[in-house]
Order: sequence, then C-alpha cells, then structure tokens
Amino acid sequence: MSADLVIRGGTVVDGTGSPGQPADVAVRDGRITEVGVGLSGTRVLDATGQIVSPGFIDIHTHYDAQVFWDPSLTPSSHHGVTTVVAGNCGFSIAPIRPDGVALMARTLQHVEDMSFDTLSVGVPWDEFETFPQYLDAVSGRGCALNFACYVGHTAVRLYVMGDDAYERAATAEEITRMQAVVADAMAGGAAGFATSASPTHNGDSGRPVPSRVADREELRALLQPLRRAGRGVVALLPGGVFENDEIFALQREIGRPFTWTALLTVKGYPYHKKVIEEHDAAWADGVEVWPQVSCRPLVFQMNLSEPFTLNTRPVFAALMGASKEDRLAAYRDPAWRDSAWADVSGKKGGFPLNWAAISVAESGSHPDLADRPVAALAEERGCTPLDVMLDISLDDNLEARFWSVLANDDPEAIAWLLPRDNVLLGLADSGAHVSQLCDACFSTDLLGNWVREKGVMPLERAIHKLTAEPAQVYGLHDRGTIAVGQAADICVFDPATVAPGALRRIRDFPADGERLTADAPVGMTHLVVNGVPIRVDGAPEAEGLAARPGTVLRG
Repeated sequence: MSADLVIRGGTVVDGTGSPGQPADVAVRDGRITEVGVGLSGTRVLDATGQIVSPGFIDIHTHYDAQVFWDPSLTPSSHHGVTTVVAGNCGFSIAPIRPDGVALMARTLQHVEDMSFDTLSVGVPWDEFETFPQYLDAVSGRGCALNFACYVGHTAVRLYVMGDDAYERAATAEEITRMQAVVADAMAGGAAGFATSASPTHNGDSGRPVPSRVADREELRALLQPLRRAGRGVVALLPGGVFENDEIFALQREIGRPFTWTALLTVKGYPYHKKVIEEHDAAWADGVEVWPQVSCRPLVFQMNLSEPFTLNTRPVFAALMGASKEDRLAAYRDPAWRDSAWADVSGKKGGFPLNWAAISVAESGSHPDLADRPVAALAEERGCTPLDVMLDISLDDNLEARFWSVLANDDPEAIAWLLPRDNVLLGLADSGAHVSQLCDACFSTDLLGNWVREKGVMPLERAIHKLTAEPAQVYGLHDRGTIAVGQAADICVFDPATVAPGALRRIRDFPADGERLTADAPVGMTHLVVNGVPIRVDGAPEAEGLAARPGTVLRG
C-alpha cells in the first residue's frame, strides 16, 4: 500500500546513536512503515540537505494548564519537540477539589510565575477533579504534541489536607488517603510522581509549598504505589534537603527510575564533578538515578512585582501575597529598604546576593539603562544596588525587568556534563516562569550552539540524548527512534543553521497574560506528530495543528 507521507532526501539519524544514513521515511496510519531509498507516498516533504530525526522529548515542562488554551504547546512545537512531560516539581493541577482552585492558582502564581487571572479563566476547572479525569479532559480537547504528566506531591497534599497541607505533617490516616490518590493516578495513566524540597519553592503567602512540609517517610509512603505498579518515573528536587545516599537508597527500594532537577554549574565551584562521581558509582552498584542537566544558563528576567529570585529572602517572602499598593509602599519606605538591604547583602546571615549577575533588562521610563549592571549604576548614583532596582521599579510601576543569572554559568563545565552517560537533558521549565524566562528552545540551542559551534559531542549523540534516551527512561517504547513500526514523531532540521532564535515578549494568554517566547527558530524545517505534519517548511501547518494529532501517553 502507498504511504500517506514520505519524508524524502534527508539523512536519517535514527536516535540510537548510530551514524546517519541517506534514506527516505514512509509513514502510514501514524506509524513508520519503511525506511529506505526511493520511497513514494501521497504527500512528500522534501528533506534534501537536512537531518531527519525522531521528534524531541522535553521531560521537564509545566504545560499542565497551558495545554487547555494553547494545544499547540508553543514554543516547544517550534523547536522540534513532539512529546512533553508535565507535572514537574510536584505541581500538577490535579487532583483538585472545586474549593481548592483558588489556593492552587495562588500557589502556581508564586512558585511558577503563572498568572492567577490566566489560570482562573484559561483552565476548565469544572471538567475534572481526580487525576485520571484531568487526563481525560486533556485527551478530550486534544493537543498537537504527545502529553504525559506526573501526579504532583503538592497537588495530592492539597487535595487530601486542604490548607493544612501548607502547615503541618500529615497524619497516618491522611498518608493512607494520599497513597490511594497516587495509586488512582498511576492506574489512570500518570507518568510517575513528582515532588520538591527546594528552598526556592514558596507558594501561597510566601509559605513553603506543601511538598516541602512533608518528611522523607511521607515521600517513601507515597512512592509505594509506583513500586507496586512496576511503572512510572520519580522526579525530585532534593534542594539540598535530601542527601544523594538517601535518594540512592530510596531508588533501590522503589525500583523505578529516579530523576532530579537539576545538576547546574556554578563558575569557580566545580561541585558537579563530585556529584557525577557519586552517581556513577551508584550506577555501577545498580542504582538508576538520573540527574538532569541543561545547556542553558539559568537566567531570569524578573520584575519586583513578583521577584522570584528574591522571594527566598525573608524580607521579600513576607510580601508574597501582598497587594500591589502594599508592595509599592514597602519599596518606598526607608526602614523597609534598610531591612531588605541587610537581608540581601548578607548582613543578617546567609549568602549575599551576587550583584555582578544582575542587570537592567527592560525599563519603560529608563530605556537607556537596558543591559546596564545594577552594581555599576549604584556606584554612579552613590547608593546600593538594591536602591537602584527599587527606584527604577517605582518609576515603572513595578513593570521594569532585570536580568538575573542564577546558575549554570560555567560553559566548560556545561560542555563536560552534556554528553555524559547517566544524565538526562532537562530543566527546560517550558510553560513555567513564562514572563521571566523561556528555555523551551533548549533543543535548538543544544544542536546549534553546543553541537555545531562548540563541538561538545557528535550530532548522533545529541539526538540520542534528545530522543531515545528519555524515551527509554519513561517507558515510551514506540517513540524516540526512527524504525519500522515506531510512532511517526519526526523532526527535520538543517544542521548547518539550526539555532533557537531570539526571545520576545508577547501577550497572547487568557486574561491578557504575557510571556516570553522563542517563536522564530532557525533551521527547523518540518515537524510530524503521529504521522501528521504540524510544521512544514518552517511554518505552522494549519490543517495539521487543527487535527491535534498528539496523544495523552498513559504509561
């Protein structure tokens, strides 16, 4: 029988790490039917001079809510991604009770920079309560990419305990109920269980998110359903709270793959080598724990209306949940400024903020200050760098934005980490911190900047790490490679030009929500999901996107 689609004339890099081979790829009924030369089909996509690879897998996203108003899952679909894993860090939006929607929205607003108004009107909260019902709602509406999702620790705690989840340890009876909720989610198709102990994760009113209130024994109990089911991935943010040896021991007990976010580099502090040494030794001893690494510097473009990078400091955490008027009043108050400066400069203990890593990004009232370091401006003005940020922000009604480089700022260390065995490419955070960063373009950055320009690994190795490697960890056995019988998730790109393109700020979310996006990559030619082209010749394919060919992956 004739194929529905043939991708003709390219070099197939099949995802296994094997060398590329000139070949056509034929597709029928959403599956790859033939890989060879001279194939014919009803529709032909030209791949001459291009690489034909499996679609990329983004394992660290927060598209849980966005999937409802943006089924194309942009900008991930612009960058060769055909499968996403949502629910990371313990922040799935199900299970959820009707009276818990506002608390969940406030939690996500503070911890993942998701607009409360956007969440309120953009998510069909009345269509689901349990986690399986949530997956049904996503499936019923459809999406352009394949969608998998963890059940989240914070969501499970809030569902069982309500606001008490923020305040106290769970009782034995509550833990039993939470176990049942996790088991129900796994039976309904959850990709696994995600949690966070990270000190950066503060939610409603600046309080530590519910997963941070739990102890190790609660976590251990909630992972038992995965052990019994014999499926699913455990995703952690240890946050310095759990030691590596504790995680290794827990993985041995549960028997499922573990992954954690994130092994980031810090210039001048080569701790990453010790971490890799410990993990490699654990792998040799039969432990399967995958640190996630990133090719992108961790850079936030924050404003002082919701200063994510400062909210770990007590004086700023106390303003989380405050009205804009109260925040403006605090910023104007000299006594508050003195207290805040003592906090961020280390005079109250703890590490001082790295002012050398903070610069002005955008200012409506001071456009001439763009890209100026706040430390240099402070020296010119004879004040503190914090005063500079506060004064510019007040002039802009808190709309001014500042670049803040938090981590992953050592290119040599990144180059050492990226090609390694036993690490996964992760921490794109796609769908989260949408007004502050956009790292959904990690795949094109890897292929252009790190593979072509810096030569950190062969192209075949990079594609393996974007495709077959995560597919194997997540049990996506019919994805991640180009071979007969596999799902036809296929990316076609130009290796000589591929690049992520520029970021830009737009307002296209519900309730006039804004975000940074990377919607103009270079060298991304075609994208096929389950046999349906959704991008052709570098542009959206309206008919394919309307078909929403992605599937909800239920383990």
